[in-house]
Amino acid sequence: MEEVYYYQETFTKLVAIQQFLTNKEFDDCLFTNCDFANSHFSSSSFTDCTFTDCNLSLVQLKSSGLKNVRFINCKLIGIAFHEADDFLFQVQFTDCVLDFASFSYKKMPKTQFTRCSLKEVTFQGTQLQHAIFDDCDLQMTLFNETNLSGADFTSARNFSLDPDYNNLKDAQFLVSGLAGLLTKYDLCIIP
Repeated sequence: MEEVYYYQETFTKLVAIQQFLTNKEFDDCLFTNCDFANSHFSSSSFTDCTFTDCNLSLVQLKSSGLKNVRFINCKLIGIAFHEADDFLFQVQFTDCVLDFASFSYKKMPKTQFTRCSLKEVTFQGTQLQHAIFDDCDLQMTLFNETNLSGADFTSARNFSLDPDYNNLKDAQFLVSGLAGLLTKYDLCIIP
């Protein structure tokens, strides 16, 4: 990746592990079966891009723009999304593994997480109004001072939310998921 600007490019089976790919701009690009594990995309920009079947674990995104970026069946373990640029930050995840990622203090209204593993993810102070957690595993995920008003948890599982420390106004839950709102009380809830 020698160029600085890429427009409508398709990258297939590209392997760039532990590479410094900083100050790059990708506009309307497709990434398929690529491996960027432990690479640095600091100060780069991704606009209207799609990553499919890619390994992006531990990728560095400090000051990078993620503007309308879709991730499909990707491995995104341990990514500090909170370090990405806030300007027009918009992402969508389908069939992804996002374990140990951080979205602290990001503005992410209406973000869709579909069939994702979100184990031990941090949503500290995150704006997730009307977000959708469709068939997602939220085991040990931290929600603290998070705006989840209107969020959809109806098919999410293993979540633990403290209503005293999160905005849950109009959030949607199934009756079977209400135990996740009472975890701090150490109650024994029997179905």
